[in-house]
Amino acid sequence: MEIQKTTGLLAATFSAFDANKELQLDLIPLIVERLIADGVKGVFVGGTNGEGLSLTLEERMAVTEAYINAAAKRLKVFVHVGHSSIKEAQKLAAHAQRVGADAISAVAAFYFKPSSVENLVDCMAEIAAAAPETPFYYYHMPAATGVSLSVIDFLKTGESKIPNLAGVKYTATTLNEYQLCLKYKEEKFDVLFGYDELLLPALSMGAKGAIGSTYSFAAPMYTKIMDLFRQKKLEAAAAAQYECCQMIQALGRYAPIPTQKEILKMTGLDLGGCRLPLTALTGEQSGALKTYLEEISFFDNLGNARKRIPGDTLVS
Repeated sequence: MEIQKTTGLLAATFSAFDANKELQLDLIPLIVERLIADGVKGVFVGGTNGEGLSLTLEERMAVTEAYINAAAKRLKVFVHVGHSSIKEAQKLAAHAQRVGADAISAVAAFYFKPSSVENLVDCMAEIAAAAPETPFYYYHMPAATGVSLSVIDFLKTGESKIPNLAGVKYTATTLNEYQLCLKYKEEKFDVLFGYDELLLPALSMGAKGAIGSTYSFAAPMYTKIMDLFRQKKLEAAAAAQYECCQMIQALGRYAPIPTQKEILKMTGLDLGGCRLPLTALTGEQSGALKTYLEEISFFDNLGNARKRIPGDTLVS
């Protein structure tokens, strides 16, 4: 399989729920249109931010179909199919291929964890084999899964065992290993960076594509970083990254996913609350969040960045 490299930003999208915490699939076209307007190049659905692991298989499949239909080939659609059961992950993978996903991705098992790189490769190989015509990305996120096995060794072992292995969604702060993966065999694999607050350092390592949660509502601010880096305006790029880091600081004050859904609401897109064990921010917390965001000029920064994107200015 020829590996197509991904450039620009992919938004790790959030689930949309009604007051009873049932999916609101009719909001997905609105999400897609907003992301297209913000210059996003793709979506990563059913992952951490989409609360994929709190959804049933049927719900995850319905979300996948809704995004593929709404995107209508205008955005790439990456589908997270990871599950604690490989059999269930295979069902999700096969479905994603059947309905036309551009790529699939899976985290490592997070209860009975892989014991070695070889074991991890075997697990991912079984999942990927259920969608042999679809590019497969290993989703490395040790902070959530507790699996911190060597990713460069995963690529070295996996390239011969997973025919459709396209790359990695690399969500870790270990930039040294990220670069090793990125440069492996003359940049054979598509290694997408997953920490929004470290986008600029990742660009300096050679990153061309990134997947992140805050790209769902602040993509123009990150596009600005990428543009400035491409133009070698490094001090300005660092200042733009600092604006994003200030915003990201707010996510640690409360639970990150409910906080981001609250920011989405403040910026005009209400996707409802979250499913337990996640809980929405209280009115007091929401007020404090808005005050903080106003103090750091987040809304002004976002508005100014949006004015910069009439055309395609992403890294190429």
